[in-house]
Amino acid sequence: MSERFDVAVIGAGAAGMMCAAVAGQRGRSVVLLDHAQKLAEKIRISGGGRCNFTNREVGIGNFLSENPAFARATLARYTPRDFIGLVQRHRIGFHEKHRGQLFCDDGTRPGSERIIAMLVAECAAGNVEWRRPVRIADIGAQTVDGAQCFRIDTDAGALFAQRVVIATGGLSIPKIGATDFAYRIAKRFGMRVIEPRPALVPLTFAADLWAPFAALSGVALEVDIRCGDEGARGIAHGRFREDLLITHRGVSGPAVLQISNYWKPGTPIEIDLVPSLDLGTALIDSKATSRQNISHVLATHLPKRLAAQWLETVTPTEDRRIAEISNAALRSLADGIERWTLLPDGTEGFRKAEVTGGGIDTRELSQRTMEAARIPGLYFIGEAVDVTGWLGGYNFQWAWASGFAAAQAV
Repeated sequence: MSERFDVAVIGAGAAGMMCAAVAGQRGRSVVLLDHAQKLAEKIRISGGGRCNFTNREVGIGNFLSENPAFARATLARYTPRDFIGLVQRHRIGFHEKHRGQLFCDDGTRPGSERIIAMLVAECAAGNVEWRRPVRIADIGAQTVDGAQCFRIDTDAGALFAQRVVIATGGLSIPKIGATDFAYRIAKRFGMRVIEPRPALVPLTFAADLWAPFAALSGVALEVDIRCGDEGARGIAHGRFREDLLITHRGVSGPAVLQISNYWKPGTPIEIDLVPSLDLGTALIDSKATSRQNISHVLATHLPKRLAAQWLETVTPTEDRRIAEISNAALRSLADGIERWTLLPDGTEGFRKAEVTGGGIDTRELSQRTMEAARIPGLYFIGEAVDVTGWLGGYNFQWAWASGFAAAQAV
C-alpha cells in the first residue's frame, strides 16, 4: 500500500531541511527525500567547514534575479535575526568575521556539522520521516479518493503527497551530487526556467593573454573590482572591495567571486590594485625622498612579484631611479594599475561555482508562499529558484527564508 503524506520535500539541503522541519512542527505529516549518500554536503563544505550561515545585514540589494523585487517579501518574513535565534537555542557559538558575515566558532566538531545536526534535530522535533538515499523516477499529479495530489515514484516505491516542495538546488559542484532535477520538474509542468549559469565562480582568461601572470599564481591582495555600466538603466552592475587571488588560469578570491555574479561574456572587468591609495601622487612624491629604482618603490605598494611583472609586460618601464622618470610617465603607470581592464574568456564553470545563477523563473511563483502559480500544491525553494545572493552568507539566508515561507504555506 502506498504511503501518503501532507507534504513531500525533495532535497535535504539547507532549504529542504528548514522547510521540512517547520512544516512538521506545524503539525503536517512530512517526508523528506534525497538521493545523496551523504547528508547536506553543500552545508558541510561551506566556509571551509566553519559555515558562513548568514549575514547580519541582508537586503534585496544583496541578491540578483531577472525579477529583482521578488525576494523582498520572503526575506522580510524570516530574517537573519530569526535564524540567529535558532542557532542560539541550539547553543552553537558563532562570531562575525567581517562585513556582517557570521561563522560558527571553532570547536570539537566543525561548525558546518553542528548546523546540519541542528537542522536534523529540528526535523526530528517535527516528526519528519526520511527517505534517503532514494532516486525519484517521476512526479505527476493524480487524483486519489477524489482529492488532487502528487504521486512520487521512487526506487523504493511510490508515495503520495498533497503538497510537493522541490529543494534540490542547482548545478554547482556536481561532484557532491548537484543535478538539474528541479529544472526538469519545472519544465515538465510547463514552467519557465532562466538559463542556469555558474555564479560566485573564478574567472579565466585566454592562455596567451594570461601567460605573463600564470607564474604569479598564489599572489593575493585587496582590490576594488567593478563590472557593468553604472549609468546604463536595466543592466546589473557591481562594485566590491575584497581580496583578489591570482591563479594559473585567471583570477579568484572573494572579489572575483562577487563580481562574477554580474559578469557577462564579452564584457570587461576593471580592477584597482591599490584601492586605498592615489598611486600617481604617491609615486611622484617619492621622487623627492627616494633614491631607489622604480621597481623597489612600486613593490612597496604591490606584491613584489606582481610589481616586477607589471613593469616588465603590462607597462614596460626601464628599471631606473624613480627620480629620473617623468611625472607623466609615473601618472600613466599609476593609471594602468588603478584601472586594470581585463576581458575574461569564461569561468571555471559549475565544478568551481559556489552557487547557480538563474533557475526557476520567479514570475512563475508566489513571492509570499513560493508556490507555482499555475500548479497548485507545487513549490520551489532555495538555489533552484532564480534568486542568487552575494558571497557572505546571503545564499544561506535565502535558503532559510524561502524554506520557511513554503513551510508556512503547506
